Amino acid sequence: MDKYLLKKGFKLVSISIFSCFIGPVIVYQSFKNKDHPLYYFVLSIGLLFLLIALYTGFKGIMAIAKSFLGEKKKRNI
Repeated sequence: MDKYLLKKGFKLVSISIFSCFIGPVIVYQSFKNKDHPLYYFVLSIGLLFLLIALYTGFKGIMAIAKSFLGEKKKRNI
């Protein structure tokens, strides 16, 4: 078990969880204020947080799995 990779995975998953909560809140607030001049800017920031949540969640889970299972080794046939 690789402890460094496990720490990195948990850090990425915690960033993902934070982004999973803050992203929808920002998107909801932007939809409540559709007539505001910064509507598209706030909406794009919310969508960016949602994309960050997806990416870091996937990378974090992959890092945790690699820390437990190890890297895949290529076979030379």
